[in-house]
Amino acid sequence: MKEIILNPDLNTVNWERISELFQLVGWGKRNPAEIAAAFHKSSVVCIVKVQKEIVGFGRTVDDGRYYALLVDVVIHPEYQNQGLGKSIVNNLKDALQGYEFITLTAAPGKEGFYQKIGWEKQSSSFIIPKNEKQRKEHCE
Repeated sequence: MKEIILNPDLNTVNWERISELFQLVGWGKRNPAEIAAAFHKSSVVCIVKVQKEIVGFGRTVDDGRYYALLVDVVIHPEYQNQGLGKSIVNNLKDALQGYEFITLTAAPGKEGFYQKIGWEKQSSSFIIPKNEKQRKEHCE
């Protein structure tokens, strides 16, 4: 049975599990304490559990009125293509009603997922790449 939790008590989250999920989707090793600090600064957090085990999550950062960004949308590979990512994205988006701009940066190769659920690619988005890998994955 899946459980979608919007704005859970972050003091009860298993940050080791969140770190493990980042690794499972190929986003590298992240320090659990640093992940917790980042999530605590987020305005909206969504966690999906299956049989009480975290299998996905996402969060937002924003300025409180004009600009909001969905970040860290992650689903355990074994649970992808079951509608969980769509549920996370829609819950986060719905929590951001009234913002002028709601954006996200798709993981390389995941653009189609977002387009399929109604997101449109921006024509004027820019990034300052921190390294060559990021340049190759996110720049034209």
